[in-house]
Amino acid sequence: MGVLPCPLPGNLKINEAESDQSHSNRSDPSSNSSLYSQPSLPSVPSLTSPPQNVEQPSNTYHHLLATLKGHSSYVFALALAGKHLYSGSSNSEIRSWSRDPSPDDYSINGSTNCNLVAQGNSAIKSIVILGDKLFTAHNDHKIRAWKIDNDHHTPQRKYKCIATLPTLNDRCMRAFSAKNYVQVRRHKKCTWVHHVDTVSALALSTDGSLLYSVSWDRTFKIWRTSDFKCLESVWNAHDDAINAVALSSDGFVYTGSADKKIKVWKKHGDKKHSLVATLDKHKSAVNALALSSDGAILYSGACDRSIVVWEKDGSSGHMVVAGALRGHTKAILCLTVVSDLVLCSGSADKTVRVWRRGLGKSYSCLAVFEGHRGPVKCLTAIAENNHASSDNNSSSSAVVSYLVYSGSLDCDIKVWKISVPSV
Repeated sequence: MGVLPCPLPGNLKINEAESDQSHSNRSDPSSNSSLYSQPSLPSVPSLTSPPQNVEQPSNTYHHLLATLKGHSSYVFALALAGKHLYSGSSNSEIRSWSRDPSPDDYSINGSTNCNLVAQGNSAIKSIVILGDKLFTAHNDHKIRAWKIDNDHHTPQRKYKCIATLPTLNDRCMRAFSAKNYVQVRRHKKCTWVHHVDTVSALALSTDGSLLYSVSWDRTFKIWRTSDFKCLESVWNAHDDAINAVALSSDGFVYTGSADKKIKVWKKHGDKKHSLVATLDKHKSAVNALALSSDGAILYSGACDRSIVVWEKDGSSGHMVVAGALRGHTKAILCLTVVSDLVLCSGSADKTVRVWRRGLGKSYSCLAVFEGHRGPVKCLTAIAENNHASSDNNSSSSAVVSYLVYSGSLDCDIKVWKISVPSV
């Protein structure tokens, strides 16, 4: 039986254009061919043994805490800040939820404490938060900045959009010089500060001074968060749409694309970003990237159903393939790292998998979360406080609990809790 290819992300525009229709009038999003997979990577060794089994240690527990209902369209983006979870959808809504999954905050299938805090003009593809600013990436080629309040929410109060990037000042300053124009189509030019296709992902520098954006227009741009000025644009960074970006604390920028490649960029001094390396182990579109906090391990997810683990080589400092994590049966759509030892992955197979790094290069799949009725498009997670757990032999061991939030094309957000013994 043949396997359908994973075509360009642009095919998703059909669904996004229909996002203003009722859910019942749309076709099943899981039938979209862009969510199907290509064969896995036989040349990359598995880091789990056996490759697809769930290896649940003793004293490991997980369960669904809540299903958050409020969105009427696909949930494309999630972000945590303070006491709140923020979500963005294909009908341009930004909603705020209480992060604390206590019964007083929201019920197992309710929408209590769900506030519609902002309404954009186009589908929201990514959310990042810096202090009292929330940045959203949109299908209409724009980035928007919102003034938010993480500490107090006033019911029915909407957040104010304080900037749309590129700003009017940026556009005007670049408009009068021919050198600021780039060819975007055969008979069309625009200034280099503009994205000319969907802005697919955002990332903040470690110190929060810079915002990075990547787009299906094959470029990535760098913006100053203090005044929203566009500082740099890397044109034709890839041969196809860019789907993901990740930043390391030591200044490396990783971009993942539908051209099957991951590219590594670095800025040296006052010069612009330049290409350092190209990682081309995937055989299909790269959809997601995630980094450990020290930047030593990079995870990449693609339509080939595999999560490739890259580790920095001690001598050269470049990323090399360590192996692959297998278990998902369809395309990997999103990844998030929490506490460095734990990786969560969401897939078009409608599941979330939780992986833990062990000794050496070994990994184990701790759990598979099932319950979504559509592909899992976005994830975020946080570690709770450690606590002691006593077993039947009256011995105590430290247990770490994680809250995992998953957003899906079924329009729901699910909150999961998993508790595992500390390593």
